[in-house]
Amino acid sequence: MSRYLFMSFFLLVPLAHATDAPPSDNAHDLAYSLGASLGERLRQEAPDLQLPALIEGLQQAYQNKPLAIKQERMEQILSDHDAALAQAENSGQSEPQTEAALKEERRFMEAEKAKPGVRQLADGILMTELTPGNGPKPDINGRVQVKYVGRLPDGTIFDQSQQPQWFRLDSVIAGWTTALVDMPVGAKWRLVIPSAQAYGAEGAGDLIDPYTPLVFEIELLAVSQ
Repeated sequence: MSRYLFMSFFLLVPLAHATDAPPSDNAHDLAYSLGASLGERLRQEAPDLQLPALIEGLQQAYQNKPLAIKQERMEQILSDHDAALAQAENSGQSEPQTEAALKEERRFMEAEKAKPGVRQLADGILMTELTPGNGPKPDINGRVQVKYVGRLPDGTIFDQSQQPQWFRLDSVIAGWTTALVDMPVGAKWRLVIPSAQAYGAEGAGDLIDPYTPLVFEIELLAVSQ
């Protein structure tokens, strides 16, 4: 759901409590009215929302208690949701379709994260070390020589190198750049890259649908400036 909607709601509640305390019936009706107004908007924006989780988050935030989800993960989820809504408005894609795609992406990423040996890198990228390396790491503005295979979540290969290839790290998808700057020469990694760090809401033609996470096996052979 939109972070701006939540922000406006949380601003309303303290303002209401900052005024002179109304009679108890009015206090109840005010709270109920705010909840009903929020519910109407959420029903339109996120029709498949899990209400118990919504209420839990609302209570914890309102009561200033520790939140059950890390701030960076919430920001990523809200950012993905906002991007999905914007893309749906621009492309005519229905909201349920967008929400379904994002839900499937979250399900896939959580399943991958639970696998043995998986380590989470920056920006939600998941890494499994297949072969260790002890060579130098690339510079963010440098070049890398790699062999790779790219797969969709169902295992379909959408791209692969027939021979070693050179790339500039500033010319590849964001997920590659983020991961490879920490990868030593000689290593082979399996990366699961969220759609926000790949092709996002637009996808890539007929090959990659919007909001599709990608799986790569990458072997780093050499680096240069």
